[in-house]
Amino acid sequence: MKRREFIALLGGAAAAWPLAARAQQRERMRRIGALMNFAATDQEGQARFAAFVEGLQELGWANGRNVQIDNRWVGSDADYIRKHAVELAQLRPDVILASATITLVPLQQATRTIPIVFASAIDPVGTGLIASMARPGGNATGFVAFEYSMSAKWLELLKEIAPSVARVAVLWESTLTVGIGQLNAIRAAAPSINMDVTPVDVRDAGGLERDIAEFARSPNGGLIVTGSPTAAARRALIIALADRYRLPAVYAQRYYVTSGGLISYAPSTTEPYRRAASYVDRILKGEKPADLPVQAPTKYELVINLKTAKALGLEIPATVLARADEVIE
Repeated sequence: MKRREFIALLGGAAAAWPLAARAQQRERMRRIGALMNFAATDQEGQARFAAFVEGLQELGWANGRNVQIDNRWVGSDADYIRKHAVELAQLRPDVILASATITLVPLQQATRTIPIVFASAIDPVGTGLIASMARPGGNATGFVAFEYSMSAKWLELLKEIAPSVARVAVLWESTLTVGIGQLNAIRAAAPSINMDVTPVDVRDAGGLERDIAEFARSPNGGLIVTGSPTAAARRALIIALADRYRLPAVYAQRYYVTSGGLISYAPSTTEPYRRAASYVDRILKGEKPADLPVQAPTKYELVINLKTAKALGLEIPATVLARADEVIE
């Protein structure tokens, strides 16, 4: 090879090398942890996680190509959640998805340096998990499950679909800040529509059955099931009790209605996971969770189960049906 050709070859290789290096860097395998407070067989949990993965794919992240996702399905057992939170932190991923407050707390206890994006936290400011909604500080940011003021709409909706209801049992989790906040919002709205409120703690399954049975002995009763991990885990029991005692019930999440409950008004359960993917993308590209504002829900859904309404002898008003995002027949 002539000297001039050799130098030209070296120059071409030198020019091509940075391009190849940049291509390799773009495709460098990144690591995402995920701590989901659902059983692996839970269809609702699978739908939420699928929305997260789809959101990542839309942003150019493909599991197994340029990102590895280490997912843990942990249910609602506190000890099991703590164990896997520590395990995920020890893997040193680039960022961790926390499905809810119940998984966010142990993750923050396990690491204060790995970025965490939560998909559905409850009152993260009031519980001390972040400094503020606008500038969360620390290593966690994400999306809140709802705003307390929305809880009053459940009471209004119950009265709209069952005008004879004058008493409501509010199923809440007394050890959670969200339980207190939602119950207080419902209590504040109750006098304006002449409704008596009876709190029922969901933590004791046996006590829950006794309390609802006692409540149902008097006429004109209904139920509101607030946001609660324990209630979600016991949703089959709660729906069965509402059916047994013929109590119109408004639920805090769509999956109660798809499981046989009457009606729900709540933020979309999958949309926050898709939005969480956008925050994970921004963090992987160099932004810090401390600088990403915590956001409230933007999409609410009204879901009605007409089969359950018929079993309860209720005729859902046309005005409510017209507002429904989903009607199960």
